[in-house]
Amino acid sequence: MERIDEIDLKILRMLQENARTPFSKIASSVGVSEATVHLRVQKLKKLGVIKSFRAIVDPVKVGKGLTAIVLVRADPVKYKEALKKVASMEDVYEVYDVTGEYYAVLKIRASDRDSLAKIIDKIGEIEGITSTQTMVVLRTIKEEDKIIF
Repeated sequence: MERIDEIDLKILRMLQENARTPFSKIASSVGVSEATVHLRVQKLKKLGVIKSFRAIVDPVKVGKGLTAIVLVRADPVKYKEALKKVASMEDVYEVYDVTGEYYAVLKIRASDRDSLAKIIDKIGEIEGITSTQTMVVLRTIKEEDKIIF
């Protein structure tokens, strides 16, 4: 596997701040040519370090202002298939396989409490899900999708 050096890390930091930063600006800041930045970004994509480029949308402004964390218990025999079904649901944004008394932690975004209730009901109907515990998020203190390195 190719190594990631300090130049790669500088490029990644700038792209995390603003993925639309022109390569010319990155090159100037990092002290390399624009062609080098282009090649480095291609390498980082190929290695899977850069997974994608996307817009980060404010959920409230697109009608998904209610966030809930759902803890899931499952039948160990049916667990993998149940989580695949949960992960395919539109309003389930994150699924974590965890240790402890729960099998998974979900992050759900919904438009309102009724929508959230319907989503939780659908999750409860999935074969292999034995129980859920839901916590509605009152305020988001910190939510970061940027990796610090």
